[in-house]
Amino acid sequence: MRSPRMQNNQMTFRRKWRPGEVSSLNQNNEAKNRMICRVFQTARRHMSVLATRLVYSEFGEPAEVVKKVEEKLESPQANEVTVKILAAPINPADINTIQGKYPVKPPLPAIGGNECLAEVTELGANVRNLAVGDRVIPSKTGIGTWCSHANYPCNALFRVPKSLGAVEASTLTVNPTTAYRMLKDFADLKPGDTVLQNGANSAVGQAVFQLCRKWGLKSVGIVRNRPEIDDLRAFLRDLGADWVLTEEEVRTTDLFKSGQVKKPKLALNCVGGKSALEMLRHVADGGVVVTYGGMSREPVTVPTGHLIFKDISFRGFWMTRWTRDNQETPEREKMFRDLVEFIEEGSFRGPRAEIVPVQNYRDALANAMAFQGFIGQKFILDFTQL
Repeated sequence: MRSPRMQNNQMTFRRKWRPGEVSSLNQNNEAKNRMICRVFQTARRHMSVLATRLVYSEFGEPAEVVKKVEEKLESPQANEVTVKILAAPINPADINTIQGKYPVKPPLPAIGGNECLAEVTELGANVRNLAVGDRVIPSKTGIGTWCSHANYPCNALFRVPKSLGAVEASTLTVNPTTAYRMLKDFADLKPGDTVLQNGANSAVGQAVFQLCRKWGLKSVGIVRNRPEIDDLRAFLRDLGADWVLTEEEVRTTDLFKSGQVKKPKLALNCVGGKSALEMLRHVADGGVVVTYGGMSREPVTVPTGHLIFKDISFRGFWMTRWTRDNQETPEREKMFRDLVEFIEEGSFRGPRAEIVPVQNYRDALANAMAFQGFIGQKFILDFTQL
């Protein structure tokens, strides 16, 4: 029942509220206010987000064609998330892509990079698999990661624990996965079997040593000689290498003939040329040689006798193809689960790396291109200090 009241010469009615209605009304108003606040906060965020990107508009030498630009970031689409990039590595494949020498050529202009560690800052309307504050890494290639902020499809990202370090998380999807798949997919390896690899101080080589130790495999690495060879041997042995030989030593070693270690059932080649040829002499009959790189830019030459009398198999591996063909497979899920578990338990660590402020990206690109087997470290762009 309403009672009339005169106000400004007009008849008004004062409602008698039922018990509970006032608190319910207050709660609804609070919910509306929170929603309005979120809308305005989102608007303010986007008004202030100016994404720094490393972009190339033509193929060529990275230090010459990659430019730093700033562009306003739009709101994420319904199935996208906005992320803040924390760290983004420079990989040899990134360099080759910019040079136009990689099998995959993106439409230009393009943002460089395929790996990163990022933090989710905003969700599109339909996103349910991620939350603001999640740490994520790319689960697909070619999305462009050399930038401070970006909008990515939510199905192109993989959530990782916040306990992972920036180096381990940002480099997880290329080198450790390459090592993991080559050790799993080409030979029936059992504890005590031997794996031989050249380019052993590369990021993949470092991952191979750690996984061999984890799975009880013997590992022998080949590296180029250098003044600091003893320091390098100590570093690789600390990762899990059982033996580290120079390219000169591998030509004369009796490590395998003497029976000190089994002949390798699996050999991993990222160099090619003479280095690959010297490895072949030590591979067991029926063994497998997997080529996943060609740093020497020299072809892999196979003596006829190795094919006929030793029945050695020669295979190639490209992580990009494997990822494309196994996007939703249980094997891929298990691989990432294993690698994250190994990192968290302390049995696997990221590669030797140097964190470079993005302002110094040209120096980082030049140093990454200078890698000829002597540096043994990865350059990671830091986008947090703009």
